[in-house]
Amino acid sequence: MKKRILALILAAVMVLAVGCSTGGTTSQAESASVESGSDAASESQAEGEGLTIVSIPKLVGVAWFDRMIPGGERWVSEHGGTFYQSGPSTADAALQLQALEDAITEGVDVIQVVPNSTETLEVSMKKAMDAGIVVISHEAPTAENVNYDVEAFQNAAYGEHFIDALAELMGGEGGYAIIVGSVQAQTHMEWANAAVAYQKEKYPDMYLVADFVESNEDHDTAYTKTQELLKTYPDLKGIIGCSVIDPAGAALAVEEAGKIGEVFVIGTSVAETVGPYLESGAVSMYSSWDTDAASYAMCEAARIVKEGGEVKTGDNLGAPGYESVVVEGKVIYGQAWMDFTLENMNEDPYLS
Repeated sequence: MKKRILALILAAVMVLAVGCSTGGTTSQAESASVESGSDAASESQAEGEGLTIVSIPKLVGVAWFDRMIPGGERWVSEHGGTFYQSGPSTADAALQLQALEDAITEGVDVIQVVPNSTETLEVSMKKAMDAGIVVISHEAPTAENVNYDVEAFQNAAYGEHFIDALAELMGGEGGYAIIVGSVQAQTHMEWANAAVAYQKEKYPDMYLVADFVESNEDHDTAYTKTQELLKTYPDLKGIIGCSVIDPAGAALAVEEAGKIGEVFVIGTSVAETVGPYLESGAVSMYSSWDTDAASYAMCEAARIVKEGGEVKTGDNLGAPGYESVVVEGKVIYGQAWMDFTLENMNEDPYLS
């Protein structure tokens, strides 16, 4: 079973990977950039149009962040300019910092960034803003040196949502664990902390069995950490995985332990990653948001800033789930999460 599932995942990864080189920084400009149409069109563009936008995700070559490319491409096809993606092929904060510094040197107009570690990038993000570059982050609501951070939803509500779903599966009682990509991943920690606080308030017969487990957004790490959890905590009944690969890694361990139907796995993912586990029953439900839409909304927010404006509550950023945003300080919130089970996973926008 393990070999069969790993083969399926490997095949999906090979299809999805775009220009990866292990441990390095990869640019996807050739496949991801769209140039403005004509000289005449360029001359008529407003100040906030014709922008050069670089997207720097946590890592390139995976479906979740590859999906940001068509969102940016669609925006520049409508407004003119250039959009490309560049970043590390592993979730490495230092390599992501290098990609950010490279973008500053290139003199781009806009940097979109999904930080592995917000703290690691703060100084360079300020450097970018000081150079006149608009910085729009995603999954980094506490970032200071950005013009705006765009979130698909309010993070506490997302974490609470997972607890409600898990409580239903667990009958409202028993032990559970939470896997995060990293304790430095701000959104993961906000989901996890909100989930635990909400559980204590609403489901007193449930309890967290251990401190948050870090997967480093690596399938094999999520798998081995779940094996350890299953051996150490026989009362474990549920697992929430925060990064895209966490539910798949956890589910493989649950399958091998013969605990399908006894330990329930849910979390953030995409169909191509967890589809086989939905079919086996090892994953009960997963949630996601469309990073295509988030990327488009980030581009639109950048245009508004570049034109000297500001994003206000009620504004429409032109993407599904961002038609009437809520703005709190520098954070822009949409209403954009989606839930999938075996019954509706074919509707997942990440399916190729």
